[in-house]
Amino acid sequence: MAKRILIADDEQNIVVSLEFLMKREGFDVAVATDGEAALQSMTTQTPDLVLLDIMLPKKDGFEVCQQIRAKPEWQAVKVVMLTAKGRETEVAKGLALGADAYITKPFSTKDLVLQVRRLLALA
Repeated sequence: MAKRILIADDEQNIVVSLEFLMKREGFDVAVATDGEAALQSMTTQTPDLVLLDIMLPKKDGFEVCQQIRAKPEWQAVKVVMLTAKGRETEVAKGLALGADAYITKPFSTKDLVLQVRRLLALA
């Protein structure tokens, strides 16, 4: 069965390219364009991994990450912060809140796929 990835990003061009990339790699993909929709999507069908932007409407990525880590049933979900916010303090905050990886935009699609596969142990 294919691993499920939730893409939480409000930039349409990034969503389209990430969705294409992840589907091409054989993953099932769900999309949310704000933090509340991301959490709602997770209650419907828990993903194996979330590609999470920080600058999201309604709830930011830090808040979403914190809520994912607060729920015991979501402990196994891998969280990859994928954001333009690359200052050391933001990276440290994302990792401290429980993100498994922190990738800054612009990013290499090859590196992103390797990171996703590594986190899902599909390398």
